[in-house]
Amino acid sequence: MVTPQGLNGEGVAERRQRDGPNELPSPERHDLLQTVVQVLREPMLLMLLAGGALYMVLGDVAEGVMLLFFVFVVLGITLYQERKTERALEALRDLSSPRALVIREGVQQRIPARELVADDLILLSEGDRVPADAVILESTNLTVDESLLTGESVPVRKAAWDGAQGDSRPGGDDLPFVYSGTLVVKGQAVARVTSTGLRTEMGKIGRALQSLESEDTPLQRQTRRIVASFALVGLLLCVVVVVVFGWTRGDWLQGLLAGITLAMAILPEEFPMVLTIFLALGAWRIAHQRVLTRRVPAVETLGAATVLCVDKTGTLTQNRMRVSALAVGSETLQVDGGRSALPDQFHELVEFGLLASPSDPFDPMEKALWELGERCLADTEHIHRDWELLREYPLSEQLLAVSRVWRSRSHEGYVIAAKGAPEAIADLCHLDPERISELRRRIDDLADQGLRVIGVARARFRPADLPSRQHDFPFAFLGLLGLSDPIRPEVPEAVRQCYTAGIRVLMITGDYPGTATSIAQQIGLARPGQVLSGPELDAMDDATLRERVGATSVFARMVPEQKLRLVQALRAKGEVVAMTGDGVNDAPALKAAQIGVAMGGRGTDVARETADLVLLDDNFASIVQAVRLGRRIYDNLRKAMSFIVSVHVPIAGMSLLPVLLKWPLVLLPVHVVFLELIIDPACSTVFESQAEERGTMHRPPRPLDASLFDRGTLLRSLLQGLTSLALVLAVFVAVKTMSRSEAEARAASFITLVLADLGLIASNLAMAAPAFARSRQPNLALRWVSGASVLALVLTVSLPLGRRLFQFAPLHAADLGLALGAGVLALLLSEALKAPPVRRALAGPGDPPARRATTGDS
Repeated sequence: MVTPQGLNGEGVAERRQRDGPNELPSPERHDLLQTVVQVLREPMLLMLLAGGALYMVLGDVAEGVMLLFFVFVVLGITLYQERKTERALEALRDLSSPRALVIREGVQQRIPARELVADDLILLSEGDRVPADAVILESTNLTVDESLLTGESVPVRKAAWDGAQGDSRPGGDDLPFVYSGTLVVKGQAVARVTSTGLRTEMGKIGRALQSLESEDTPLQRQTRRIVASFALVGLLLCVVVVVVFGWTRGDWLQGLLAGITLAMAILPEEFPMVLTIFLALGAWRIAHQRVLTRRVPAVETLGAATVLCVDKTGTLTQNRMRVSALAVGSETLQVDGGRSALPDQFHELVEFGLLASPSDPFDPMEKALWELGERCLADTEHIHRDWELLREYPLSEQLLAVSRVWRSRSHEGYVIAAKGAPEAIADLCHLDPERISELRRRIDDLADQGLRVIGVARARFRPADLPSRQHDFPFAFLGLLGLSDPIRPEVPEAVRQCYTAGIRVLMITGDYPGTATSIAQQIGLARPGQVLSGPELDAMDDATLRERVGATSVFARMVPEQKLRLVQALRAKGEVVAMTGDGVNDAPALKAAQIGVAMGGRGTDVARETADLVLLDDNFASIVQAVRLGRRIYDNLRKAMSFIVSVHVPIAGMSLLPVLLKWPLVLLPVHVVFLELIIDPACSTVFESQAEERGTMHRPPRPLDASLFDRGTLLRSLLQGLTSLALVLAVFVAVKTMSRSEAEARAASFITLVLADLGLIASNLAMAAPAFARSRQPNLALRWVSGASVLALVLTVSLPLGRRLFQFAPLHAADLGLALGAGVLALLLSEALKAPPVRRALAGPGDPPARRATTGDS
């Protein structure tokens, strides 16, 4: 049943069963067969199929069947990885679905828009995206942008349903209907949902909402260049091997097999896979910290952030306000939570503060005022629930005050209540300079206590046509309200972590400088006494502003439009800026910042759709945790990429050198596939799940344009690979020198190669620390991959079937000891290449210099 309190649980369940979810059809998903076909187009699998076919032609049925079996193994691993990534993306899509503020059983609650049903009561306010088609029951100055449906750019005025209106077409002025997907530009409304999902206007005309296509990220562009370079080199070397082998040995089929082996060894098909998995799972991990990633580039940008520009209210503070002080004339009353009565001289101040606020408030400030009124004025004549609201004059950019016009029971005239910024209320009251000077002293006293200060005024007006402006009422100044908002207890530690990590924190607030300074001191902000106000910012030219932002951490009396200039000034100084915002007017600043962060709890849909990240709990500490994870993700991505380069060097070398030196082939396609079964899980699972390095938040941010492969990193990876190649080659030559068979030499060198690859995993997992240094969390994936690899190697070398398929022979004890020793030596040499002197020697002039971490503003 529909009641004034909204639907109950039974009514919601009945309608959801009848109508389904409030969503349009999602893009078609690939079924299993389509995914398999897509995966089978991968070059690695195509080469495996070609190698299997060649073995069949050559009569080596067992080897051919083995390669075809590996096709299914690699296919299974790839499908698992893709499904894991897809599940992470689905979870993010669920989190990023639009939200709706609904009344059910008399309680306001914010739910995913897909859970709305017909007859739900929804609350709309400025900046909201309308979640379903609805009819307006109550409205105040409601204006809606319906250009999504009509193409008309002029916003449409809306009025409440009067029972006689029947036109339900979008686009008409004052119609009582709002439509899914349109945008509330101004005002507020209560509406009843009439249609959901495919039954909405948007559903009827078949306009499915499409997800935003992100442009290629810097990492994607770098990866594409790397893959193209490797592929070109691989193709040239493959042709060389085929020609040299066929020309010198007269066996073109074996030459083609050798060429396929080399191509498989060189082809870096892991690069794009690793990038996709890391960014998708990285966004999923960040979502666990209550931060939703709307745009993938933000994941890689997070670790480079140098400045966090943060709103005060609700982000640094708890957004749980309480009226702490009342000021009337020369008297100030400190209010505590246990007070149940107020002196008479403060009654009118609270009375008109309530009249200037909605009777069912959602704003924390207005909730605090009503809590005080109901506690202290409940049994007085100062609560007017039976008065009739005639008109509201909303807050505007020109006047930071709101006025509400009431008609009392006596109908003797109109009563007008106003509240807002004290200077705006003083302007409405036309106070003389002397009173304004005294008012400023009172404001400063309250602000220095960390209180948010609100002015209140009243006016009376005889029945007549209401004026168009608030200034035309004869307002009288009543006094000031001081509201406290305690800081979040975790914020000081989060601010300290930022400074340790070389990240500046700038606090932005609309409050007075005194209030801002008090909060800045409580959270440990650097230089809390150096405050730049909005009016001062407006008076500065761009050059002066760029100079001031380098030494200022607190920005007070700021309006959203000034955030854009602040972001531009910071970016002009070379900073990587993360900016928070929640309102419609915050959208330009969110878009201009490299990382726009919208508030998920109190933010508007416009802000959320513009931002790169959505802070689901509006908590500053969550941003800091997201930065920490962003650094971890980028670090692990670099480790995986370095491992891919280094691990392909010995495989490619052992595929190429025997051909050029006219030796027997050491590696065959089956060997390369075995190695790929180690490399792929290592890249996608082991490195992705690696815990953050010690000191992640004790080092400065990386430059935004830092390359995955600067000269030092690339040279170190190549040297690690060449070291492993030299050891594998040495084992092969040593075993052959001892008059062993070709199959035994192949087995010994393969054992060395597998152990060297596992050593490269361990070494690259801790690029900046010893491989066996204790970490915060054990890497279980490393244990599983290493254990499975060693077990498979033992079975392959010891079982007759494995030896026959891999063309191995039983090893002598000396050969086995040599192979094991060489594998351990490979790990030790890889570790030695990470030593600081070696790292400094390998670094080139083009490598980005390390940025110095600070403990405050730079």
